[in-house]
Amino acid sequence: MLKASLQSRRSVLCNSAVGFGNLAFLHLLQKNCRAQDGAPTTSGAVEPSGPLAPKPTHLEARAKRVIFLFMKGGPSHVDTFDPKPLLDRDHGKPLPFDLPRVTFAKQGNLLRSPWQFKRYGQSGLPVSELFPNVARHVDDLCMLRSVHGTNPAHGGALLKLHTGSDQFVRPSLGSWLTYGLGTENENLPAFVTICPTLAHGGVNNWGAAFLPAHCQGTPIGNASLNARSVGVKHIRNQRIDPRNQRRQLDLIRSMNQEHLDTVGANDALEGRLNSFELAYRMQASMPELQDLTRETSATQRMYGIDDPVTEDFGRQCLMARRFLENGVRFVQVTHSDSEVQWDQHGNLYAGHTKNAGEVDKPIAGLLQDLKSRGLLEDTLVIWGGEFGRTPTAQGNNGRDHNPHGFTMWMAGGGVKGGYAYGATDDYGYYAAENKMHVHDLHATILHLMGLDHQRLTYRYAGRDFRLTDVAGQVADDILA
Repeated sequence: MLKASLQSRRSVLCNSAVGFGNLAFLHLLQKNCRAQDGAPTTSGAVEPSGPLAPKPTHLEARAKRVIFLFMKGGPSHVDTFDPKPLLDRDHGKPLPFDLPRVTFAKQGNLLRSPWQFKRYGQSGLPVSELFPNVARHVDDLCMLRSVHGTNPAHGGALLKLHTGSDQFVRPSLGSWLTYGLGTENENLPAFVTICPTLAHGGVNNWGAAFLPAHCQGTPIGNASLNARSVGVKHIRNQRIDPRNQRRQLDLIRSMNQEHLDTVGANDALEGRLNSFELAYRMQASMPELQDLTRETSATQRMYGIDDPVTEDFGRQCLMARRFLENGVRFVQVTHSDSEVQWDQHGNLYAGHTKNAGEVDKPIAGLLQDLKSRGLLEDTLVIWGGEFGRTPTAQGNNGRDHNPHGFTMWMAGGGVKGGYAYGATDDYGYYAAENKMHVHDLHATILHLMGLDHQRLTYRYAGRDFRLTDVAGQVADDILA
């Protein structure tokens, strides 16, 4: 009797006859009853509980979800969204000011853009002929022309853009948002990355680092795979039916819970147990969600899935929209391949023409689809790479890495459309007006999602950490 009286609440639950399976079943029934009684749900999904439950924001959120269209390798801003007339005029001449103290490769004289720019929409913002389809949505775009970082190498620049640090392993942007806001769908991860690159930081670019394990991004395939074939690995168990899987998980949880009750809390173990439960629930939701044949042929054409040039990225973008509308908080879509990334140290014309041709129509289709479904208003779309390119030539037909001033853009989610913020110098080398450091970019994204970047902290190793470290200013001028 004495031993029984000293049992913890968790031990009673673990050793009771009903088990966790029955408790989980009753919990789901309770939620279903609430939904039938008119309680709000998200996209028909079960309301989350536990560590993934939705959390209150610090301030009024302008966006509910984020999609990051990541262009791996560094697209050239002076060839896409930041025209420089003086670069055309002074083609072939030396740069009239000093180069950065550290450069990635040897650079020559100024190199004009081989593409023409044209003004579009009521805003009249200029867009390169590389992006004729995206240009039709220019009045929804907020051009950020003064973004800058600190690292001219791909690995450091990718980590800086994704985690705020180019030197240490830190939680990624998607993980911070998951930690701060929770999820809207108990049956799906809060953070998904589609076809991510495994190079230049790899998993650290979507990792949770010291944040709780449930904040980790879930990869769908990787950059070396065709989007037609990607999916969550082992989503179906061919040997064990769901009922026996449930019994297995209950047994595993009961044994691990007994261990936790003996040795005390263990975040890593509890995170692993929660991941088992999420994986079990995903078996029912994920296959249907990734089945693009459920979309109309008109929608598939809008994303370019009927064209072999645009099919791969179009599939990624359409899959991303399906995740977003079903409660996934943060989705990243990566355009990258092992041969021709946006990293044109040479053969600029052929490389950027190929890359832009693969993503232009799918991105325009995504913007159009989100807008027609009423999702763009509270979905923050972000486009960009880890840095831009130099206005000076590398060889005869290439551009070097340039983290000192480059362009990204946002759309929807509470930002001004048809608006250009900041500027680089007359040739496009350095951020010059309303300079937006990567920390400022992150602070602004968190602000749009209802989070104060100075309050979103996590205690680890004796200090409070945050995505923006000890810096970051919200760019209030871009807020709608």
